[in-house]
Amino acid sequence: MFLIIGGTGALGSAATRLLLQRGHKVRVMTRNPQSATALKKLGAEVVQGDLRDKASLARACDRVDGVLAAAHSIMGRGAESSVQVDSLGHKWLINVAQEAGVRHFVYTSAFGVSPTHPAEFYRIKHEVEQYLQHSGLAHTILRPTAFMESHAHMLIGQPILEKGKVQLFGQGENPRNFVAAQDVAQFAAMALTLPQMAGATIDIGGPENWTNMEVVRLYERLAGKRAKVSHVPLGMLRVMAGIVRPFHPGLSQVMKTSIWFDTTDQTFDPRPTLHKYPIPLTKLESWVEKQVESDLASVPAVAS
Repeated sequence: MFLIIGGTGALGSAATRLLLQRGHKVRVMTRNPQSATALKKLGAEVVQGDLRDKASLARACDRVDGVLAAAHSIMGRGAESSVQVDSLGHKWLINVAQEAGVRHFVYTSAFGVSPTHPAEFYRIKHEVEQYLQHSGLAHTILRPTAFMESHAHMLIGQPILEKGKVQLFGQGENPRNFVAAQDVAQFAAMALTLPQMAGATIDIGGPENWTNMEVVRLYERLAGKRAKVSHVPLGMLRVMAGIVRPFHPGLSQVMKTSIWFDTTDQTFDPRPTLHKYPIPLTKLESWVEKQVESDLASVPAVAS
């Protein structure tokens, strides 16, 4: 039995479906079981749980062989802040998994984590990596680049398709890397099922590097419409990140992350990873093409 924490998210859902297709038993832990109805119909066991609730973690980890931690709260605040969920909650999960006799723990970190990263979310991810490595649990750490589902589609493509306009943080001319959740799910499934992957830390990214403005033009071309693009200058982002931090630390760190995306080297070369793990990677254009076809069929037309 494999436990997926965050099973209704992009990665968790893709990993659940993949493992079920391969004949494995999967338990999905989610705060809202109704959101996992589709996965339940496919054969997943769905349990209610919360990373901030140790008792629910113990129930979820009971009789489980492997755990995939694929939940996060980068935009959370208060009781749902990144400190509470991404740091304390994941440390609790590691402790509970160890007490329950879980054989393998797969942690979804992020590409570029470091103890000195400008965004707290990435510092927390690095901290949890260290905690896991010193826990004694057999583990694998996945470090994906920016997910296509959120960074390319939700933040850029979806506003273009639905409203004909998009706002970018920064100039959007810095090359960066996008990876499909379904590709990361392939690595997660390998990590859960292959003992030889214990101890590995794997950087995972897509086959190409794109700027945010290139993503805008890609959606424009595939959707056959022009988008109105506005930009929040980096200087304003720096000021706003400091102002909103006391009230909304999640939004503040998203702003800091956006500055990092727009001003530092975000390119990724997948060849070293593919040399060890030859998994076919999804190209952004082919992924966006399918997304545009699906979305245009379900949203009203927007004037050019």
